Parts: sequence; C-alpha cells; structure tokens
Amino acid sequence: MAADQAMQLPLGYCTNVHPCRSLDDVGRMLAEQASAVQDQCGFAIAVGLWLPAAAMVDVAVDPAAIDRLRGWLTEHRFTCHTLNAFPVGDFHATRVKEQVYLPDWADPKRLAYTRACSRLLAEILPAETEGSISTLPLAFKQAERSADFFEQAIAQLLALASELGQLRQETGKTIRLAIEPEPFCLLETTAETVTFFERLWQAAAVAGCEAAAREHLGVCYDVCHQAVEFEDAATAVGQLDAAGIRINKVQISCAVELDRPADPEARRALAGFAEARYLHQAFARHADGRIVSAVDLTEPLALDPPADWQAAETWRVHFHVPVDAERLGPLGTTRAELERALTAIQRLAYQPHLEVETYTWPVLPGVTAGDVSAGIARELLATRALLERAAGAA
Repeated sequence: MAADQAMQLPLGYCTNVHPCRSLDDVGRMLAEQASAVQDQCGFAIAVGLWLPAAAMVDVAVDPAAIDRLRGWLTEHRFTCHTLNAFPVGDFHATRVKEQVYLPDWADPKRLAYTRACSRLLAEILPAETEGSISTLPLAFKQAERSADFFEQAIAQLLALASELGQLRQETGKTIRLAIEPEPFCLLETTAETVTFFERLWQAAAVAGCEAAAREHLGVCYDVCHQAVEFEDAATAVGQLDAAGIRINKVQISCAVELDRPADPEARRALAGFAEARYLHQAFARHADGRIVSAVDLTEPLALDPPADWQAAETWRVHFHVPVDAERLGPLGTTRAELERALTAIQRLAYQPHLEVETYTWPVLPGVTAGDVSAGIARELLATRALLERAAGAA
C-alpha cells in the first residue's frame, strides 16, 4: 500500500473498553468517554462500536433508535466503520472468561446477533466506505461441541455471506465479517485459519455461493493474539494473503512479555496481571522453539511455575496492554511485534480497518478510572506515529 494511502481511513479504537448495557449507555459513552479521548488526541478518530445483545434489543424495539445513534455520532464528530460483535453478553461482568465465546458459530443466536449488527452498521456507515464486523473464531477449543459442529458453523457463515451480498444490493453498503483467531479457540494459529478457510471455500462452491463467501468473509488480525502464539507477523500476513483470505480488520494490540522467567521480581509483577474477569492465555517458548501453554494466567503459575515454564526463554500472555508501552517495569511487551505487523499490513493491496483494542484498561494493575481516556489517547497518538513509520518502511 502506498504511503499516501496509509491513513485513508480514520484510526479508531474499540469501545468495548467502556461498559455499555443499553443503547442509552452507548450514547453516554460517546458523549463522555469517547469524546474525552478525541479531545485529548487533537484529531478526528473513529469508534469501533460494541453493542451487546441487550443494546441490540433496544435497537430492534425502538423505531427511532438508528436515528438516535446516527445523531450521537454526528453530534460528537465520530465515524463508525467497524463493529466488534465478538462479545454478545456483558463484557464487563465480574467474570467473563470462557463465557465470551458463547454463543458459538453453530448456535443460531450467533447468526441472528451478527445479522442484526450488519444491518445496523449499514445504516450508520458513512457513504462511499465499507464496513467490517469482527467475531469469534468459531468456538472455544475446550468447550463441548456436537459431532457436526463445523458443518453447522459453516452453514451459518455461508448464510450470513449470502445475506451480506443481498444487503449490499439493497443499500449499496459492503459489510464484511472478520473472524478473529485467538489462543485456545478452534482457530488460533494462522495455519488453522488457512485450513478452515480452504474448507469454507469448498463448502461455498458446493452451495453455489463462493463469490459471496470470498467477498464477505475474512479475518480480523489481532496482533496481540498472534504474538502470543509466537507467530512472525510478516509470515502470517503473507500466508493469509496468499491463501486469498482477506484481512478485513486489524486490532492493534500488544501482549505482556516476560523476558526473564527465572527472575522472581519479574514473575511477581506478572502475577499482578492474573485477574478474575478475562481469560489470559499464557505461552512459554524454549530456546529450541518448543512451546508450553496454559489456558489462563494464575498467580501460582507466575509465582511458582513448573520447571518447564521457569526454564523457558520467553513467556507471552494474552493480556492487552497499552500499545505505547515498550516495558511495564520489569516486564516487556510485544511492541516490536506490533511494529512488524503494521509494516506487513501496509504492504497489502487494500487497507483493512485499523483499531486499537486495549479493552483491559479497567483491569490493568495500578490504573484508575480517570486514567482510561488519557491512556487511550496516548495509544492513538503513538499508533498514528507507528503507522506513518510503517507506511514509509513498506
């Protein structure tokens, strides 16, 4: 992508960092928290909206809901190009953990929610632009599934692709689904993702909807997730592109890195990131490339790890940390991986939607509520600089 195209779409951030349980909550969030972020940035930003199922019910029962939402966006000088439809329920409940993967893509409720999100996005999407909706990577690997899970999930994804094609004919708006690989999910590595899409394309060809599937179904590349897997960003992006899988959205994010696993002080700092709300998958790589993993970071794992973990060269944990931070005291971050990923993304022939997604601000150690808007603004300023540098490197 040419450098002068790198910032064609406004940089945004994902509003799942802010608690929203109703449509009115979304309005208050835009007026207060999101506006505070934009004011501190000093430039126009986009919002990647998250509307939980409860808010979507408000939209369904209120004929004026879309006009209200569109009015809030206009009033506060925001545009919206992408929705986060991964969490369906209360993403700010006391305990979210593995519940965030429900309903999965074999459940008709997932299709219904995503369909509703796509129609809402078509209503608020600026003219002459395209939209994207990120969603979960099918299901959590450790969850119980039916024997025909993949067939059901594929059938629903193809149904959505056909509906998105029809939506484009009706509205002139192109909306694309962005399936987001994540550790310990059915699609977690790039290799698993490519294999699944090959199966998806084959099923689409049999169903006679291959063109719609290839046009409207792709991936959301979350930089934190693939860094936690110790994947090389340039290789992963290249593999997706070579397989004809469109990267419809990029979530700009960094993971926690423990680069001195034998250091008790660093492990004590890492233990502070073990918290009760979200799942924080952990991976440790040895010098020979061997990787061990755990489904969630716990204080015992950090403070008194098994020998196999303590002997590892580097740990990485799925805990989104501010993208402007290269270190967090004795801990590192995957900021260097983010820079490489952004350079690889700039080399694509098209521009995915770009959004910062540090949803963990409310549970970051040492952060108070008043720090959140200022922190997100710093992230956006730092990301803008990184994108300009990546465009030049590409």
